[in-house]
Amino acid sequence: MSLPPVPSEQGAEVGRRIGVGLMYGLWRPRVLGAWRVPTTGPVIYAVNHSHNIDGPMVMGVAPRPTHFLIKKEAFVGPLGRFLTGIGQLKVDRHSTDRTAIAQALGVLESGGVLGIFPEGTRGEGDFASLRAGLAYFAVRSGAPIVPVAVLGSSERRGRLIKGLPPLRSRVDVVFGDPFEAGDGSGRRTRKALDEATERIQKQLTAHLENAKRLTGR
Repeated sequence: MSLPPVPSEQGAEVGRRIGVGLMYGLWRPRVLGAWRVPTTGPVIYAVNHSHNIDGPMVMGVAPRPTHFLIKKEAFVGPLGRFLTGIGQLKVDRHSTDRTAIAQALGVLESGGVLGIFPEGTRGEGDFASLRAGLAYFAVRSGAPIVPVAVLGSSERRGRLIKGLPPLRSRVDVVFGDPFEAGDGSGRRTRKALDEATERIQKQLTAHLENAKRLTGR
């Protein structure tokens, strides 16, 4: 069976340029710590998720083009074709989506950047409940994880459009120090992935707390 094609990095770069224009046009992003992102080689962004704009915001302000794993429900009609065109990955959250897994690993194997919401869906954005997918990709690929905190996107006061933060409001995006998820053994057993998930959760929670202190959120 042939492997699915790796999403286009050129497409993701187009998405980044569109994203930066939209994000800076509609809101006031403040980006901190982008220099921490490795300039080359595979990287996984682990992004907290409390709002619809979190993915586009990170895609727009990140220093490298990003391929996000996005729920398949978003890939409908023209929007679906657009997301595919800008290098984003469709994933079925309710099953073991082997095509999405292969494409995500392909992004990392080719030295690209994979974006993941490790909580699996929108919630409080506090990294309180992580799925094992992030640990699997990190351990399997050996790619470092860069924690990313998006703060202010869930602000409710002053909204003009339901479901979006107030236009021209400040949204902080804080990149943390890259870290390795594995223990160095290369093990990919269920126990090893559970231990990696625990390590990841501690790192992401600490980064989020630090980001809140740093931004005063």
